[in-house]
Amino acid sequence: MATSVLTQLAEENSLHQKFIRDEDERPKVAYDQFSDDIPVISLAGIDQNGSERAEICRKIVAACEEWGIFQVVDHGIDSKLIDDMTRLAREFFALPAEEKLRFDMSGGKKGGFIVSSHLQGEAVQDWREIVTYFSYPVKARDYSRWPDKPAGWRVVTEAYSEQLMGLGCKLLEVLSEAMGLEKDALSKACLDMDQKVVVNFYPKCPQPDLTLGLRGTRIRGTNYFAAPGSGGRGCRQPEMVARLGSRFSPWMGLLWSILVTMAIRLSIATFQNPAPDAIVYPLKMREGEKPVIEEPITYSEMYKRKMSRDLELARLKKLAKEKKLQEEELEKTKVKSCNGLEELLA
Repeated sequence: MATSVLTQLAEENSLHQKFIRDEDERPKVAYDQFSDDIPVISLAGIDQNGSERAEICRKIVAACEEWGIFQVVDHGIDSKLIDDMTRLAREFFALPAEEKLRFDMSGGKKGGFIVSSHLQGEAVQDWREIVTYFSYPVKARDYSRWPDKPAGWRVVTEAYSEQLMGLGCKLLEVLSEAMGLEKDALSKACLDMDQKVVVNFYPKCPQPDLTLGLRGTRIRGTNYFAAPGSGGRGCRQPEMVARLGSRFSPWMGLLWSILVTMAIRLSIATFQNPAPDAIVYPLKMREGEKPVIEEPITYSEMYKRKMSRDLELARLKKLAKEKKLQEEELEKTKVKSCNGLEELLA
């Protein structure tokens, strides 16, 4: 595909073949229908040690067990920061293609701008542009991969990332207590946590029924937060979407997909992951229980195995599709040959 950004493709009347998904992967619900049942939890009182904190803990545990996803209000994230992040994100994606492509992250670069995903070997691309980079640990920040336009991006992102890390640590404390562990058990197990900011831009799509902004995927790591810039999962500011990652296997459950629409949408996601060398293994088990993994492994190794498996499944699915098409073409050729022979003999 000649163009490297979606803003040009959004003006076309039909969807490019690289974005068209198989029928079983296409949207199953209308893009403008959202559930009102996803739990909304107020975190007011989470810093206390009394009954208010205990009730918040109970609600979070119930949401994790029943949904694996919930929305939080009274979370302490400065609403002006959310507004500033949203404004800067809109301004970045409105830049000319050559400005965004200065931060092109194709070829294995760790952070920057790209269409669809940083993953190599995608069979079908997602209908989104993203800009992504690591904000924690601080020593790992590579500011050369952070946008330098629009003005103020770095200052706002640093402040926003600090507040999101604080929120993530509070939730880890609640989950530690819920599992009968010391309050800081999960934070310690994660070592020096990574935090990655992923700003997603979903341009208007000419045929939204044929593609996805983000295909069904499991959120890896520990925590995931999304601030809705516009239409992001149907949440209202100042609500934040919170989701557990696959490190919490018993509460994992959901596949996450993003639908695209005939309108522009934006979301700001923050992923918090254990350090690459953090050990993934149950911190505590009840008598008679078996661990969900056979042996302790590093988070880095778990991530590599999962990504390799995903890419291999995508490759096999692509091969199966190609084989089916070949068989259908062969069958059509046989039918034509038979019809031709019948006409000759008639």
